[in-house]
Amino acid sequence: MVASTSSKDTSERDQDRWPLKPGLHLVATPIGHLGDLSPRALETLKIADLVVCEDSRVTGKLLRLHGIERSLLPYHEHNAARMRPRILDQLATGARVALTSDAGTPLVSDPGYKLVRDVIEAGHEVLAVPGPSAALAALVISGLPTDQFFFGGFLPSKASARRRVIGELSAVPATLIWFESGKRLAATLDDLATGLGARQAAVARELTKAFEEVRRGTLDDLASVYADEDVPRGEIVIVVGPRDAVDVWDDAAVDEALRDALKTMTPSAAAAAVATKTGRARRELYRRGLALREDV
Repeated sequence: MVASTSSKDTSERDQDRWPLKPGLHLVATPIGHLGDLSPRALETLKIADLVVCEDSRVTGKLLRLHGIERSLLPYHEHNAARMRPRILDQLATGARVALTSDAGTPLVSDPGYKLVRDVIEAGHEVLAVPGPSAALAALVISGLPTDQFFFGGFLPSKASARRRVIGELSAVPATLIWFESGKRLAATLDDLATGLGARQAAVARELTKAFEEVRRGTLDDLASVYADEDVPRGEIVIVVGPRDAVDVWDDAAVDEALRDALKTMTPSAAAAAVATKTGRARRELYRRGLALREDV
């Protein structure tokens, strides 16, 4: 005889299999492919006493696809200050609270940092339920060094501020990663090419989705490609490699290369040519070229 199993029995077995401690559980959700929701993440969302999400419509759709119907508490930048005390009150009673973003790992360019800070200060446990991350997914398929990397979120939308930030990060000895919108992609790539020099890069779009696309090349090449195309759709990650060993060029060697180039080129063309050789930023080389031409 086959014994029947009630939903209550199943729930109890799930809790034995994935014991859920009291505290705040940061649950990573798919960035595109729904199959990327881990078994542990799914069980956490089933068992948690409270599910806090960035957008209840997005998380609600994900849960319904897995046969889960439950109430959700929205937590976003517009209501965060009001919702944090409510969540902390729940944790104070020993509740198991799950936090999700619309896609990927919570807190990575999403709301949640202040909540985690306050939860820790209140003495409650914070636990990670790891999973999808657009930044890490783009990094590992970029073909660029992965031993050291810097994630910069979104660059500023204003060109002047964006260029300033790029200049500040140009000396970071690591692979650089940013999120970007389609409408700003071409301009951002052009600013990166100018500010970082002839570095290898990759543009990853719509990762894990049906129209996933990855393009690789120098920043100059990628800037030209996207300048000539329609505005790309979807979620975009830019990955830029670190300075190559060619950066052993010291200032004296760079100035010598610029002097040679300026004999037959304009300062702008000379800067571009020397950038390709040395990995130095075109904007820096252009300024140096102008100064050298005045000294002649």
